[in-house]
Amino acid sequence: MKALVKTQKGVGYIELRDMPKPAPAEGEVLIRVAACGICGTDIHVKHDTFPYWPPVILGHEFTGEVVGLGANIKKLRVGDRIVAEPHTRACGMCPLCRTGNIQICPDKRSPGWGIDGGMAEFIAYPEKLLHTIPASMTYDQAVMTEPLANIVTDLLERTGVQAGDTVVVQGPGPIGLLAALTAQAVGAAEVIVIGTPGDVALRFKKAKELGLTNLINVAETDPVQAVLDLTSGRGADVVVECSGAPKAIAQSPRLIRKMGSICVIGLTGGKKVELEWDAFAFKVARVIFNLSTFTTSWAKAINLIASGRVPAEKLITHKAPLADWEAVFAAIENLQAIKGVLGP
Repeated sequence: MKALVKTQKGVGYIELRDMPKPAPAEGEVLIRVAACGICGTDIHVKHDTFPYWPPVILGHEFTGEVVGLGANIKKLRVGDRIVAEPHTRACGMCPLCRTGNIQICPDKRSPGWGIDGGMAEFIAYPEKLLHTIPASMTYDQAVMTEPLANIVTDLLERTGVQAGDTVVVQGPGPIGLLAALTAQAVGAAEVIVIGTPGDVALRFKKAKELGLTNLINVAETDPVQAVLDLTSGRGADVVVECSGAPKAIAQSPRLIRKMGSICVIGLTGGKKVELEWDAFAFKVARVIFNLSTFTTSWAKAINLIASGRVPAEKLITHKAPLADWEAVFAAIENLQAIKGVLGP
């Protein structure tokens, strides 16, 4: 089968290869991949700034159809359409696993960086990590479930954004826009999106199409003053930090009200960040760092997309076969794409 492989350590070293078709082990099913989203993690792996174990097939945001069953499969059947939690090889024994936090188990090795992932024609995967999707749900919608599940975990389940909140999103990439759409869907009173000049042509345009109208270009407007003006000097209830930009991270406490929350999602890619620590202290800020998804977030994410309350599929700007991966990766890195999806 064809698969997109990170072949060795270092910047680059990605190529389309012929790989053996996997066979499902006990407790696994064989999935014919319909689509796999390109995540920021895949870009970090390309540039050698995220842990990975080569050679490894990229991709963890995949959806597809069950086409084969290993031994002792309990519920899934051939023909079922699924999305997958990327929590493979969690040990099941450590305190984190025993308290339901398999997503941050030290032994976890997710598809796309720890084990072979979904940028391939087929993948064998544990039944226990799969969720079926409604018949009405398209694969374009389904492929957005994993990134939205992250937002559900980070913003709804951990940070606890509520109806009536003022929410500021820093960084209008696909995760930032999903965060803004989710805040809007659960009844935030105001959703403010902060970006740079490079975000205006594509990302701000898409935001406006999706009903997000409070857009701040930092080259034209002081974002802190703008947020204070919009909140009568109080500050936002929640800042969602999706940019990973040191300057944006450092300004986060100045955007929130006293006892407000900062929901940290974006990674810096290893860049150092200088912080004015007292600014966090004087705001009595609640800072929530996030990584990966709770199991409970997946059914909620599927429902939010399938119901149309979060039109996540509208963020897909580029779709291509695996053979054209370079063009889609380049479009993402050059801010010419919002969400890229590859398929066999």
